[in-house]
Amino acid sequence: MATETEPTVLKREEEEDDNSRPAADDEDTGAQIAPIVQLQEVAVTTGEENEDVLLELKSKLYRFDKDGNQWKERGVGIVKLLKHKETGKVRLVMRQNKTLKICANHLVLSTMTVQEHQGNDKSCVWHAADFSDGELKDETFAIRFASVENCKTFKDKIAEIAEAQKTDNGESEEGKTAASLIEKLSVGAEDEEEKPESEAGPSSSAEENGEDEKPEASAEK
Repeated sequence: MATETEPTVLKREEEEDDNSRPAADDEDTGAQIAPIVQLQEVAVTTGEENEDVLLELKSKLYRFDKDGNQWKERGVGIVKLLKHKETGKVRLVMRQNKTLKICANHLVLSTMTVQEHQGNDKSCVWHAADFSDGELKDETFAIRFASVENCKTFKDKIAEIAEAQKTDNGESEEGKTAASLIEKLSVGAEDEEEKPESEAGPSSSAEENGEDEKPEASAEK
């Protein structure tokens, strides 16, 4: 004889089965919905289009805070050495990985030297006039690499570029000196050519006017 609780139990089991069944997937009707706003493609420029990449390494950059007398992290990203195709100038640029915010941007000059950070052969430090914050500031940077080899590669490349800058500056100075000497020599030669003409001028003009010193002597007699 069936009890009164059996229909209730069966009903609950049916409800549980219905709840446990996966919802049916939405049917694809093939309808296409037009976007509300039409977006146009925009060309994004990084400012590096006219530069060749000399070096790029993953690293973490720090800046020395003079007020707090401590190192502060600038970001993790790829440090690059870029050479301009026309001017030949080389600059160091580093952007943060996620935000792409510039955390270092300065020229590599002939006076720039990179030294190993004390107590860490994977890090090195240097001074530079940085422009990453929109104004020129004298900053002290420290950079840390994943390996000793990467740190050495970075230091050697900076030293190579700085030496090349010295050579280029020396050649330009020699060129300017030679040009100035040539200009002085050409001006001196022109002056020498003009002197005989100026000396011959008074005598020729005297002859044309028929002037002579002898009539003055005869007049005294």
